Amino acid sequence: MINETLPKIWYGGDYNPEQWHEQIWDEDIRMFKLAGIDVATLNVFSWSLNQPDEHTYDFTWLDETINRLYQNGIYTCLATSTGAHPPWMAKKYPDILRVDFYGRKRAFGGRHNSCPNSPTYRKYSQLMAEKLAERYKNHPAVLIWHVSNEYGGYCYCDQCAQSFRKWLRHRYCNLDQLNQAWNTRFWGHTFYDWDEIVPPNDLSEEREGQQTNFQGISLDYRRFMSDSLLECYKLEYNAIKSYSSNVPVTTNLMGTYQELDYFKWAKHLDVVSWDNYPAMNTPVSYTAMVHDLMRGLKSGQPFMLMEQTPSQQNWQPYNSLKRPGVMRLWSYQAIAHGADTILFFQLRRSIGACEKFHGAVIEHAGHEHTRVFRETSALGKELQTLSDRLLDARVNAKIAIVFDWENRWAVNLSSGPSVALDYVNEVHKYYDALYQLNIQTDMIGVDEDLSQYDIVIAPVLYMIKSGYAQKIKSFVKAGGTFVTTFFSGIVDENDLVTVGGYPGELRDVLGIWAEEIDALFPDQTNQMVMSREWGGLKGNYECGLLCDLIHSEGADVVAEYGSDFYQGMPVLTAHSYGEGKAWYVASSPDSEFLTGFLSNLCTEKGIKSVVNAPEHVEVSERSKEGQTYVFLLNHNAEAVIVDLGDRSMRDVLTGDIQFGQVPLVGRGVMILEKTT
Repeated sequence: MINETLPKIWYGGDYNPEQWHEQIWDEDIRMFKLAGIDVATLNVFSWSLNQPDEHTYDFTWLDETINRLYQNGIYTCLATSTGAHPPWMAKKYPDILRVDFYGRKRAFGGRHNSCPNSPTYRKYSQLMAEKLAERYKNHPAVLIWHVSNEYGGYCYCDQCAQSFRKWLRHRYCNLDQLNQAWNTRFWGHTFYDWDEIVPPNDLSEEREGQQTNFQGISLDYRRFMSDSLLECYKLEYNAIKSYSSNVPVTTNLMGTYQELDYFKWAKHLDVVSWDNYPAMNTPVSYTAMVHDLMRGLKSGQPFMLMEQTPSQQNWQPYNSLKRPGVMRLWSYQAIAHGADTILFFQLRRSIGACEKFHGAVIEHAGHEHTRVFRETSALGKELQTLSDRLLDARVNAKIAIVFDWENRWAVNLSSGPSVALDYVNEVHKYYDALYQLNIQTDMIGVDEDLSQYDIVIAPVLYMIKSGYAQKIKSFVKAGGTFVTTFFSGIVDENDLVTVGGYPGELRDVLGIWAEEIDALFPDQTNQMVMSREWGGLKGNYECGLLCDLIHSEGADVVAEYGSDFYQGMPVLTAHSYGEGKAWYVASSPDSEFLTGFLSNLCTEKGIKSVVNAPEHVEVSERSKEGQTYVFLLNHNAEAVIVDLGDRSMRDVLTGDIQFGQVPLVGRGVMILEKTT
């Protein structure tokens, strides 16, 4: 459980009373109570208010706000305010300002504008966290600490260059090993002094669009920047823990955000929290996948939904309103996948600057007679009735999909074979096929134990880190089913090609080798021609993007290419290895094939959905203490009928017993408790 002080699904969000006049505050509390809000995130961007100069700290407003809320039954998620440094700090200490990708020194402005290797930023951000922790360490209102906000953005200044060299010394020990890892004899790049190394940006090795001359240098700079920002977080984390050791600490992540290795970050978060902002046309399976990824960062531990909007966003090209029922539906989708909080950005809508058109519980109308407030209030009442029933319940999946940020960076930087290759899209294709089958899936990193799963899928596993091939072989040998795809097993963790034929270290477990990779244009396709009917898969299916030209070395050829000069070569293979089986999908198939393919694998392993639901009805389960809760989420605007069969289950939101043919309203939700 995140925090036993408030044993329920926390409900609330970001609150900025410092932006409003005092006469508004009592009205805010009145409306918070009407909406069932019990947690407010405070102090996210208040560094300049808290510290008007180098030596002065003033938390009077924060004392009054925390106490006023607590006296009215509202707890605090207390941020450290370091998400944006004060103007006076940028003026007095320009080392705090970043240098951008083009080599330009930034002026004060925005928020993600602090150099993570600035001694000034590190000193004062740590000091701010320490002073807050010392002041509020025993305050009964503080449920959790929130460090900074949405870390991100790289810097290319001289102090980052110096820190990068130190980081490289630690990683490689000497220049001989570094030169070998970076293959610097290419283009005459051999380094003889650490000071010769510069950050890879527009002035050196990189160009826009993830293009780089040296993948090894650029890959390491991404590792270094992720680590640098993580060090900033850890300074604040440790400062807080020195005073407030029993209160959890987090920072809000951003789903599949590209720049930070969240699996590495998660080791230093007491609980994972993230901000969920899908557009109206974002596939709901993509949102489900990211929820599962956030849950997977800490091996299935429930997470916090730190931010979502009650209505609309302000920063997307087209900021649609959430249609009636969608906010509630998407909130329960988060809970179904492991969230133990539902928090919004924001509680009262700002009147100025760039977020004045970002939705809020209290809109510009300023009263409770709005659609948005009615919906948020209704959800707040429901979450009160759920109490602690779902808290700390776990998702028990038998299928896992591997997601690795370093592999993603390497794919993006690979300089071919196709600009259209998008790692996240390929991962999502496999997740979406399982989602359509209503099969629950864990999203895992490369450090996760595989033995708990029946099927492990690793799309586009371009980078094979040290020891990972052996982990896969052990999993398959013990009876597991492993699936990987085209453009896998190509390089090691330094982005150096494993010679001897692709897929390198995976060659023996897969029973194939690949000699070439064909890149198809967007308007080109090939075909996967099934060698035989297999569980409903028969005939031809389209494939595209990339086509590996592979040869069997003991693997069964299940499908062949249907056209081009490699017509008749294998495109889908299965290789028995020990007690298990390893599959290779040599191209990017259409959704019809993937759904049938994964359905067959699930059938072989006895994995099935608990409910056979209609199209666009999501089914998920969470379990604890021998009790299982089945979520039915209708993403259709229209009502549907769900067949529960002869099972009898209690709807925990209404108390009704449900069985047989059950109607589910458009964008409706049921949480069914299995009864004996």
